[in-house]
Amino acid sequence: MKAAVLFFPKPEARSPKPETRGMATMDRETPNNHRMGIPEALDQKVRAIPPRTGVYLMKDEKGSVIYVGKAKNLRSRIRNYFQGTDTRAMVPFLVSRVRDLDFVVTNTEKEAFLLENTLIKEHRPRYNVIFRDDKTYFSLRLDTRQEFPAFQLVRKMRKDGARYFGPYPSGLAAKETLRYLHQLFPLRTCKDREFKTRSRPCIEYEIRNCVGPCVGLVGREEYKKFIDDAVLFLEGRETKLLDLLRKRMAVAAESLEFEEAARLRDQIAAVETTVEKQRMVSADFKDQDVFGLYREDDHVQICILRIREGKTLGTKKFPPVRTAAVDAEVLSSLLRQYYDGELFIPAEVVIPGEIEDGDVLAEWLSEKRGKKVDLIVPRRGPRRDLGGIARQNAEDVFKSERSGRMDEESAMALLRDKLHLHKLPRRIECFDISNLGGQLPVGSLVSFVDGKPDKSGYRLFHVRGVEGADDYASMYEVLKRRFENRENLPDLLMVDGGKGQVGMAVAVLRELKIGNLDVIGLAKGSTPGGDEGGLRRRPSMKGQDHVYLAGRKDPVYLIKHPAALLFLQRIRDEAHRFAITHHRRRMEKRDVRSLLDDIPGVGAAKKKALLRQFGDIDSLRRTGTEELRKVPGITEKLAEEILRHLNPVQPD
Repeated sequence: MKAAVLFFPKPEARSPKPETRGMATMDRETPNNHRMGIPEALDQKVRAIPPRTGVYLMKDEKGSVIYVGKAKNLRSRIRNYFQGTDTRAMVPFLVSRVRDLDFVVTNTEKEAFLLENTLIKEHRPRYNVIFRDDKTYFSLRLDTRQEFPAFQLVRKMRKDGARYFGPYPSGLAAKETLRYLHQLFPLRTCKDREFKTRSRPCIEYEIRNCVGPCVGLVGREEYKKFIDDAVLFLEGRETKLLDLLRKRMAVAAESLEFEEAARLRDQIAAVETTVEKQRMVSADFKDQDVFGLYREDDHVQICILRIREGKTLGTKKFPPVRTAAVDAEVLSSLLRQYYDGELFIPAEVVIPGEIEDGDVLAEWLSEKRGKKVDLIVPRRGPRRDLGGIARQNAEDVFKSERSGRMDEESAMALLRDKLHLHKLPRRIECFDISNLGGQLPVGSLVSFVDGKPDKSGYRLFHVRGVEGADDYASMYEVLKRRFENRENLPDLLMVDGGKGQVGMAVAVLRELKIGNLDVIGLAKGSTPGGDEGGLRRRPSMKGQDHVYLAGRKDPVYLIKHPAALLFLQRIRDEAHRFAITHHRRRMEKRDVRSLLDDIPGVGAAKKKALLRQFGDIDSLRRTGTEELRKVPGITEKLAEEILRHLNPVQPD
């Protein structure tokens, strides 16, 4: 792309009039600049912008890019911002923060479109509509270059030569599809590492869910038939699949292979039952993405109705965004961001309204797809009906999410009132310690924002300065390491434990001179005492989760407020899961390393290569000499020594 970057000359010194000191000078072309308080240097740049196609970058007082846009005529577009003729609701907020401006001139609108997309991804400006990459969506991956490929659940499509199916509307939908595949087609389910090292068939073969390619019980060509059938099923070409299966059944029956014919008959029935659950929504059998948009004030929710060969595969929802941008700008931003990372682009993209750069966007989509893509705004007919379905999905998702947010708001308000917190606990950090007999203790930190896990705030701590099983000392070390930098402090600090753990947290905060941070602990009750709202605890409350507060002797029970209690339990359980999962991994790695350390001839490099190839001790024990010799540096003699060491002969 050819683009010219224009550098602005330093404005000549001028003697401003007293009444315009520090403000933009007024001229006939920018009559409102003085009124809007634009700095003079910025005013000079605005008036120097050429009437050319290009991209502009608006910056705040810190020099950070806060908005990126494109225009056929840069001069006209940018002056509209500062003259008050741009009536979009977000413009006054944006202009009030602009202190500097740069632009890049391009030769064509398409070049401007591509450059704008690149700059938005690079700077992620505050006032552009940015849709989060929701990582909860799964796809199915199939690497047909392998001799005996298997379907895998993956979170991200990559350009790696493999085939991808999806993404599916939820992890549950993807797993359900994979389960259907394994019911309908006897394909392997084991991981590549297990497949390479297996010496006898697994239980999947015994129950006839797999044809046993791992031990050579089926040839490559026969296995490929099952793969081809599964691909036809995933592509929605069930009619062709059923025709093939019926022909094979007839051939098997004529050859007196009645067992095979019966298996094919059952497979045909299973496919037909599955197909009946899918809804035909389009008679022209085109691949379509239909976008639905729902707005309430500044909150926008978008859903996509994914149609393949006339059948609905499901919907894809995006996290709602809060923006004052008009619907056309929201749609334009979403289409660019979504299809920039999407490997599959359908023949038709149906949107609810016109967008300014529709022609350029359609051209870009066609280039990415390699075939023509139609960007359609339907006025009547079936596509309009599909748009209505997509919009209704967006509305239903938004209202459902809002209901959940209201429940979480209610739970947070209950916690604030019942536990006498300083403020609403919108950001909560919870800590847990995991160790087994004091070995390799691990501390976990999970972060929840407005009741939702904030994975970017998750942290793991390998406890270094504590010997033995001392949870209090471990908690002290973890908390001190977390809060030493005093950055991004939560509204509520929560620990998995009772009075002692709360006391440790308070001691750390006092030592670091951090005040006004609420601290609580969630623990199981096991002794008499405690109250709820001033009432003594009844014996029936024994064993119930209760909350310890800093500076209070007796715990508080929230059994009468299940929403608040479940809210805290969910956060505590996530911290526990995160800690124990990582702790188990550390223990497994240590066990593997310690066993390999005792084998003569296995040094650090060979140990690392073995772990990379086989992963764990069980896989190493099950492997053979030939597989071990494939690892760099492992000779036949050393391979025999490794297996002898890992599989000692038991005395009679």
